[in-house]
Amino acid sequence: MSRITHVEATHLRFEYDMSKTFKTPAGPVHARFMSLVRVRTDDGREGVGSAYAHPGVVQASVDHMGPFLIGLDPRETERLQERLKGVSAWYGRKGGATAAVSGIDTALWDIRGKIEGQPVWRLLGGKSGKAPAYASGNLYSSPEEVAAGVRRAIDRGFRRVKMRVGWTYDYDVAAMRAARAEMGPDNDLMIDGTQRFTPETARDIAPVLEEVRAFWFEEPFAPDELDRFVELRKVLAPLGVPLATGENEFGYHGFRELIRAGAVDIVQADASRAGGITEVMRIGKLAAEHGVRLAPHTWCDMVGVVANAHVVAASGNGVTCEIDQTGNRFIEELAGPLDIQDGLLDLGDRPGLGLTLDEDLVRDLTVDPFRMPDGNYCDVIFGRGQTRYIGDYVPKAA
Repeated sequence: MSRITHVEATHLRFEYDMSKTFKTPAGPVHARFMSLVRVRTDDGREGVGSAYAHPGVVQASVDHMGPFLIGLDPRETERLQERLKGVSAWYGRKGGATAAVSGIDTALWDIRGKIEGQPVWRLLGGKSGKAPAYASGNLYSSPEEVAAGVRRAIDRGFRRVKMRVGWTYDYDVAAMRAARAEMGPDNDLMIDGTQRFTPETARDIAPVLEEVRAFWFEEPFAPDELDRFVELRKVLAPLGVPLATGENEFGYHGFRELIRAGAVDIVQADASRAGGITEVMRIGKLAAEHGVRLAPHTWCDMVGVVANAHVVAASGNGVTCEIDQTGNRFIEELAGPLDIQDGLLDLGDRPGLGLTLDEDLVRDLTVDPFRMPDGNYCDVIFGRGQTRYIGDYVPKAA
């Protein structure tokens, strides 16, 4: 019987060519980072997971939680995940500590699949290893550049594409119309509000969301603005536009509140943030009981993408999974190319997650998690000198 001997984290970083990077509300993105979590057993097996949070917090959390798993059976994924949540409850339950639990839990599922000789999607009850996927990118640029990004995604085999809005009302309208015109009537367009809206500006843009047949409107408000989501959902429902959120929510209990309140049509729990594969499956089942769909968020790396895709492939209410298209080396180089055809990500039949990491790349990009250079890392900002770039949202003219 396999027994756990090591739990460790490795943190990676790469820099963008600033002439080819993209912009967030905090300005041009300088670099990206990720945290790999590895679990090893006494019979030579290794599982890998991904944690999406501040790397220093992830490292400290893994250092604390890892010893509580030594000597235990890695196949007992649900029991071990509960153990991790228990030992971290006094400093965790949300945020970076839960992200660390996520990475460990996913690594345990990877090992479990390797021990049993089965892909994770099959262990989770799935019948097929193919998961719908969408291209994610198209951050603030110009309507013409957004349309070009849509075309590139369609040419790569995607049938669903997401773009960001929240710059100005005029830009948002022009960019959404350009995206829809480029992708044609038979592909799906997701709209991400990036927390840039007020109830008033969200209502102003609602008719345009209907016009472009938005597949969903994502996170227009900050994640804790529950009442705003509830009220906007009432506006969007008659227009046939689902409301999606959850990339900044953590754990079953957080998503239970969203669902209980009637705040969401699609939950976006992320296996690298919300508690791992175990927790996202629990959240997905709860959502299904309430007629809510599951479309996991993934932004950071290949391991997170594939972990979430296994969940989608195994979930009856799984809609799609997200794949970053911003030139992310952790997506494009970390473990070989993703196989995407006609909008489907093929996970194959390899045991576990089915990934083989490029260990040379891992060594080349490994950094000290407590000494990250200042800059805009897309979701995390290091350094007080980083300031907001595009300013406050410019609403519709009176």
